[in-house]
Amino acid sequence: MKISRGLAAAAGIGVGAGALALAYASLYERVQYTLRHFAVPALPEGAEPIRVLHISDLHMTPGQVRKAHWVASLSALDPDLVLLTGDNLAHPGAIDLVTKTLLPLFRAPGAFVFGSNDYYAPVFKNPLQYFNPNHEHKYGEPLPTEELRKVLVGGGWLDLNNAAADKVVSGLNVHFAGVDDPHFDLDDYELVAGPVPASADLSIGLTHSPEPRVLDEFARDGYDFVAAGHTHGGQVCVPGYGALVTNCGIDRARVKGLHPWEDTWLHVSAGLGTSPYAPVRFACAPEASLLTFVPKAF
Repeated sequence: MKISRGLAAAAGIGVGAGALALAYASLYERVQYTLRHFAVPALPEGAEPIRVLHISDLHMTPGQVRKAHWVASLSALDPDLVLLTGDNLAHPGAIDLVTKTLLPLFRAPGAFVFGSNDYYAPVFKNPLQYFNPNHEHKYGEPLPTEELRKVLVGGGWLDLNNAAADKVVSGLNVHFAGVDDPHFDLDDYELVAGPVPASADLSIGLTHSPEPRVLDEFARDGYDFVAAGHTHGGQVCVPGYGALVTNCGIDRARVKGLHPWEDTWLHVSAGLGTSPYAPVRFACAPEASLLTFVPKAF
């Protein structure tokens, strides 16, 4: 009898703790928007530092005004460049809110690539599915992709979906290249393949999902820096252990933050949103990053 009562008490404590953790993850941490700061040693000797704002995985739905206001307020940072690495939409009716959110940031030059949730709305998935790297992709209803593209290009930002471009940023000759979402096999690196031009002071690659095969290509071609998103930093993490899954081919140690990838710097953003079917974050607050590019250590 005593054992049964003990088990019942332990079960009750476990259920209560689980309920508290879920409430914390869904009601509190999910909206604790955080700005991360990193220094990236990627510029030529003697170059003046530039500040690059990296935004990813908005997963915007109508009514997410708090998130929209926070992202729009980042324009006060006066970045020299903005990088947007996909999954901006989570609902076909969110295009107007995304437009209003990003409008203040169009004062800076920018570049973007798309993720799968710029093409198709998210659908419900069994969370255990993320532990299976070969799980089948599910497609939701079509999203207003071309309308979003028109907004971003109209704001003066470079469309780097399987494309390359060159632009002067704060007096530096910057070479850009990007691929469409590798997670849904939309990437075609061959369209941008080739060594970084010798005239470039800085080279930047963009991809939504940090798939190793794509990162290897950027590194092989000599890119200084690659920006990615998609992972949500694991979204649900264990303190002291980190992410349980990455939802792509990258290792858990590089699921978010700034890390070397061969001779290239890789920054993976944990992103700002979640799927509406999994609106939780635990030990992994939503984030954007301000990256200060400084000269390399020679």
